[in-house]
Amino acid sequence: MLPATETRVEVHTDEEINERNQRELEARIYYYAQRLDVIQKRLDELEREWDIERTLEANAATVSLLGLFLGATVNRKWFIFPMVVAGLLLEHALSGWCPPVPIFRRLGIRTTQEINHERYALKALRGDFDAVNSQNPESAEALANRAIRAAACTGV
Repeated sequence: MLPATETRVEVHTDEEINERNQRELEARIYYYAQRLDVIQKRLDELEREWDIERTLEANAATVSLLGLFLGATVNRKWFIFPMVVAGLLLEHALSGWCPPVPIFRRLGIRTTQEINHERYALKALRGDFDAVNSQNPESAEALANRAIRAAACTGV
């Protein structure tokens, strides 16, 4: 059975790295809880952070293009590189694992889910969801409308 899309990389990541990522996340949240005025700067940094998928795609494209170039100019045997890369990308799409993933994870490249976890914790610290979570009794429709507006404001 194939792992869930959101957790497929974490499932194939060394538990030590997953724990390190969680500790670092918690440390950043505690840090920003005392510096609410700079949360927006961190959110801007998170918007530019490359996740594991983007990093892997850029790496695969680079190796594939290099293999195509070398196959066309040096020796046809180099055409094997793009074929291998395509197979590994398929493996990653299905299972969440391929050879570069453990290396990238050790280098600190996070998943989209890990980045979003930090993003929404910071937004909660800043109070972005306060209007949605107010305790005022109202209809389910009004509550749902506030949740939709809050999600639109936070980029969900």
